[in-house]
Amino acid sequence: MTTATTTAPAPAPVTSPPGASWAAVSALARFETRKLLTRVPVLVAFTVYVAWTVWRTRVSFDGFPALQDADRATQDGPLLVGLAVLLSVNQAVLRSRRHDTERHLAVLVLPRWGRTVAHLLSVGAAALVTAVCVGGQFAWEALKPGAVGHGSPAELLVGPLSVLLLGGFGVLLALLVTAPFAAPLLIVLLLFLATFLTGFAPDGWTRWLMPSVGEYSVVTLPSDLIGRPAAWHALYLGGFALTLMAAAVLLSGGARLRTARAAAAGAVALTLVGAVGQSRGVPETVTEARVQASVTPEKLHTCVERDATTYCAFPEWEPRTGAWAAAVDDVRALAGGDARNRPLVVRQRVEARYGLEADATLAPLTRPGEVTVGTAWGGNRVPEFAVAVAGVLVTGSEATAGELCDGRTVTVMWLALAGRPDPVADLRRVRIDDSDTGSAIVVSRTEPLQMTSAQTELLRELLELPRDRAAAKVKAGWAELTAPKVTTDRVAQVLGLEKPEGENECR
Repeated sequence: MTTATTTAPAPAPVTSPPGASWAAVSALARFETRKLLTRVPVLVAFTVYVAWTVWRTRVSFDGFPALQDADRATQDGPLLVGLAVLLSVNQAVLRSRRHDTERHLAVLVLPRWGRTVAHLLSVGAAALVTAVCVGGQFAWEALKPGAVGHGSPAELLVGPLSVLLLGGFGVLLALLVTAPFAAPLLIVLLLFLATFLTGFAPDGWTRWLMPSVGEYSVVTLPSDLIGRPAAWHALYLGGFALTLMAAAVLLSGGARLRTARAAAAGAVALTLVGAVGQSRGVPETVTEARVQASVTPEKLHTCVERDATTYCAFPEWEPRTGAWAAAVDDVRALAGGDARNRPLVVRQRVEARYGLEADATLAPLTRPGEVTVGTAWGGNRVPEFAVAVAGVLVTGSEATAGELCDGRTVTVMWLALAGRPDPVADLRRVRIDDSDTGSAIVVSRTEPLQMTSAQTELLRELLELPRDRAAAKVKAGWAELTAPKVTTDRVAQVLGLEKPEGENECR
């Protein structure tokens, strides 16, 4: 008896529809994004970042921001978010090992590299939220009525790219080191490197290897004189972040994917190009432009005439001439003689040859009727400028005003401060020791003015009088109050005030 055996046909291979795995990646990415953004460290970091930004931006730049400074002000806050994302995403990647579920995940359709991509996409979402915060902060500055200048998109990208870079570090670290304490140690190491690189070579190219390169801007420069390799640095950060992410995908089993290998090669190339580009220093064209702006600013100025005053400013600051004019008009209104209508030229000047962090005093202008105004405005800068205007109205030129050592100092300071809302408070603001008694140096963009104790005492007495009454006294005795070498005692006599008792010798 013969038994016939039949071979059952092989089952057809099961094929998943195209894009099914990417749908799984997308679903997991949405889950991981929710988990990441609701982690306590990330929530705390974003809360602190947003609160600090709101609190600082309310009064930043005294309400008169230069946008080429405001863009750099967005870079430090996101570093806190980036460190929180690094820690949290590292813990998220290690979750399966921590809960011993890696063996269960290994039998799922979604491969390990797909899970890594989902974590990286969650980091990208955190970077996008940071970008929204950065954009909101910069928009707030740009919408302030006193805003001038132009921001750099590359500088604005630094904050979000820093979050992307640090988050990529967190994912890659979890694949390399499974110990849970590795991420906190990395954060400590990064903080040490940031301190070391900036302290070891504060002006060298190595500082540009860090995510954020903050430069404390002592002086505000026109946007075309900044000279920072912002675009190269953004390229470096973006390439570095993509390199870390591609390395994480390759390490988690995506080495067979041609797309992943090509992305890794392209990311490394971008990183190297950006690193080389940002190490070249200030371009020669920018250096030459800085010299021209410092030595011959009149060749770059746009001039506007208002009443008897001509205002000459760098093109970006032309909208600010109205604020300067208001300060000049306040001083002129209190002056006597021909000073009320004497022609003046307010000339904007800046010392740009030494970069953003230099703080050099400008030489006083020697031509009659010319007054220096800087690139910053608001706060203390307003009464400082008023002192400069009053000095030129009383003495004729900035050079002469810087040499004052007689009773005319009282007239100059009263003209500058009497029209202010709080003259005594402004007196403290313009003096280098923040005092309103005794002798002191008055801060200036050019040569500082000296005040003796007697002059301070007499000025305080004059400011305590009703403004109209004091103005009438000053205008009536204008010729004698502004005469060269007039003594402080004589000024008190002309004004009908008591002779001051303080010391009256310039030092």
